Amino acid sequence: MKTAVTPSSSATRQVHPVDEVLPIPQLAAYGFQHVLAFYAGAVLVPIILAGALGLSSEQLIHLINADLFTCGIASILQAWGIGKVGVRLPLLQGVTFTAVSPMIAIGLAAGGGVTGLLEIYGSVLVAGLFTFFAAPYFARLIRFFPPIVTGSVILIIGIALLPVAANDIVVGKGPNAIQNPVLLKNCLYAFGTLALIVLIQRLFRGFMATVAVLLGLVVGTLVAWVLGDAHFDKVASSAWFGYTSPFYFGMPTFSITAIVSMLIVMCITMVETTGDVYATGEIVRKRVGSEDIARAIRADGAATFLGGVFNSFPYTCFAENVGLVRLTQVKSRWVVVAAGIIMIVLGSLPKAAAIVEGIPHPVLGGAALAMFAAVAVVGVQTLSKVDFNDHRNIVILGTSLGLGMLVTAQPFVTTAFPAWAEIVFGSGITLGALTAIVLNVVFNHLGGSPHTAVAGRPGRLVSLEQVNAMARPEFDATFGPVVQHMPWVLEQAFAMRPFRNTHDLRTAFQDTLLSATAEHQDALMNAFPDLGSEADAANAYLLDHEKAGMAGNAQDDVLEMAHAYRAQFGFPFIVSARDANYARIVAQGWERLGNAKAVERAAGLVEVARIANYRFDDLVADANPIAAARLRAFDVQPSAAH
Repeated sequence: MKTAVTPSSSATRQVHPVDEVLPIPQLAAYGFQHVLAFYAGAVLVPIILAGALGLSSEQLIHLINADLFTCGIASILQAWGIGKVGVRLPLLQGVTFTAVSPMIAIGLAAGGGVTGLLEIYGSVLVAGLFTFFAAPYFARLIRFFPPIVTGSVILIIGIALLPVAANDIVVGKGPNAIQNPVLLKNCLYAFGTLALIVLIQRLFRGFMATVAVLLGLVVGTLVAWVLGDAHFDKVASSAWFGYTSPFYFGMPTFSITAIVSMLIVMCITMVETTGDVYATGEIVRKRVGSEDIARAIRADGAATFLGGVFNSFPYTCFAENVGLVRLTQVKSRWVVVAAGIIMIVLGSLPKAAAIVEGIPHPVLGGAALAMFAAVAVVGVQTLSKVDFNDHRNIVILGTSLGLGMLVTAQPFVTTAFPAWAEIVFGSGITLGALTAIVLNVVFNHLGGSPHTAVAGRPGRLVSLEQVNAMARPEFDATFGPVVQHMPWVLEQAFAMRPFRNTHDLRTAFQDTLLSATAEHQDALMNAFPDLGSEADAANAYLLDHEKAGMAGNAQDDVLEMAHAYRAQFGFPFIVSARDANYARIVAQGWERLGNAKAVERAAGLVEVARIANYRFDDLVADANPIAAARLRAFDVQPSAAH
């Protein structure tokens, strides 16, 4: 039930779930769940880097604490936001895996050890500043990220992360260890954790369902501890308090080669962040525009610069936690702020961090399977808006997914390329994302413009450039089916050319329909044949009846209802099939016979506008600008109308 808002009570306006501040106990529980889901990935980068550069155990511990501390600051910056920095969505920040190979190469080229670390920090500082100031310029390229690109990137991210979960489950064991009882026990821990998460979500609602991942991790760890497979020996030997000071290892050094490598890394990271922001926007049902992308990337740049100061590394949005938001449907950004505070505490309390570090890898892997797969599902949802009758989209998705999975499944293929190429070929996510972007430019922006479409018939879509170049006869032939070939609608819409964007084109039709005279509106409504009649079957928009289950032969009971409706009101029964089916259409038609004529006339005009809107989407390429497209990204699937 909607609450009336009076001028004196405007403060009662409903808060978007993203901005909802939950009770502190819930914030703490949900935030801790994010930290546990994130922890393994957070500490993995410093562990790998320290091993490659030959750093000591004490130096590694400091890197981990510094990483957690800076992750907390970066996450708060992204979710809370300061001015034009931070996207204000539930996005948790972590060190990007894209930077691992380049950082190792930079460090080893400088001689390894602390000397190599300082050269890495120099490149990180410059890359952070570059990313911060490049953010608004990159955001202007948003038109190169239609659903076919963002959906492909998100899907590739989700699938490419699954091997990370698998590696946690088998703890590095290969196929020769299949008979190893330790491997079997690892699988049981992982499957048991996953099964518990699914069971909790099936049996419970509300708070219990939203903390399913947290409960799975806690119960899985307790079972492993009872069986002797979870160890917390490091807790006793860890200090209670510890902190990271700026430039702890010394002042950074700068190398042109290292800086160039890190700039390339950050360009790739901007693409990944864009995909994560779109994925999160779809999950929380909030529009994402170019300014949102700019704010998110600025936060990446600021966090990366802080990483160089506080002995950490380049930052990006963590897709792992995007999957957690999708799985739990907890949309509040303040949960991520709480997670950031917890990470700052863990980064300052080595003993607390040691407790979290004791969670067995197979237990983490079982939970990660659910979260990473949820990211892939978001990609599938995004791709549901793509017209795959257009062969170009099949090529873009198929090629980018294939190359991304090639590198993910067989990472050794990178040895066939020069060392500098590992930045691109060393990650399935990077290679797949770049492939989707490049192919979209090649197919959709460099010539080969789409052919004019027949409204409602799958095929190539008409572009805005084509619309602005059309003569009146071609315009009428193209858009006639959208508005039942009403000449006065087409005349007024054509007179508004040229259109700056597809939103203006859509608005031209909508304004004309809704501001017309009563006589024109009545003529438009009567241009629709009776539902289920032979004229309807012959002249119907191709996809009009498929969703409602009325495709093919006319349905006698529909036609009977339609004739009764026309006899009652003097105009046809008009209904969009997007939110209806055959049975509901018939039932609603009979029920509405008891309404006043003025009510049914108004309802019919609304349905006409909705039908025209759906037909427009099926006809025009990039029918919605990206920001507006977020609003309808959550429909189950676009369907036909009347």
